[in-house]
Amino acid sequence: MGRNTGGLKPDGHGWRARLGVLTHDDSAISESELWTMAPDGVSLHTSRVFFANLTTFGNPPGPDNATELLARLPLQAIIYAWTVGSYLLGTTGEEELVSRVEQHSNGIPVLMSAPAATAAFRTLEAERIALIHAPFFTDEFDQKGVAYFQERGFEVVHVSHLLPPVEIPHPNTGSVASPAEIYEWVRGHVPSSAQAVFIGGNAIRAIGVIAALEDDLRRPVLTANQVSLWYALRVAGAEVSVDDYGQLFKLPCSQSEIRSRPM
Repeated sequence: MGRNTGGLKPDGHGWRARLGVLTHDDSAISESELWTMAPDGVSLHTSRVFFANLTTFGNPPGPDNATELLARLPLQAIIYAWTVGSYLLGTTGEEELVSRVEQHSNGIPVLMSAPAATAAFRTLEAERIALIHAPFFTDEFDQKGVAYFQERGFEVVHVSHLLPPVEIPHPNTGSVASPAEIYEWVRGHVPSSAQAVFIGGNAIRAIGVIAALEDDLRRPVLTANQVSLWYALRVAGAEVSVDDYGQLFKLPCSQSEIRSRPM
């Protein structure tokens, strides 16, 4: 007689997709949000990068060494959880950073959150967008974000960061703003002209407000970690269903936006 396998339970095996994550050594938010959203058959594998300031998180050897460690695993993509890095570096600098880090990735694509948001906006056919940033962003970072998305052809109809401000690096208190505070800020600041909203900052706990905000605002709401997972799953070619974390997961990524997977 054959064995009865009906009692087998999920064991975390990434048989649909295995994704790497590069994140701050002083924050668990990116990986915990990604774990929460990941469906059965998708596994997340984290490598931490020392974060004393923005320089240490972007310059060698931190992300390069962390990527080398991840690349020892059979991954389909690596999420580099750093929205503000793209803003500060701009298009050319961002591409140079990804290219440098990918020299250590054994052919695994390295994906940043802002390009993932760009792909998401295009898939959603949203041209007018609102940017809401974490309280550890500054006015300068806000404007860098505006310039970043304007360069990609979007009209930014609003930008702000939550108050009161938080210093970088911030204490590891679990979150720098509560979901209730994020919800109220977005509701109170996003204008009706915005076709979609991006809540930027990977170290802010925001995925729990997506569904409520989409119900209230009647438009797509994106967050840095949410779009990163959505984009990584598309790059990995994973056919999976993700519920409760935004209408974005119901949409395929435009083929022109998907980077090639390693063989």
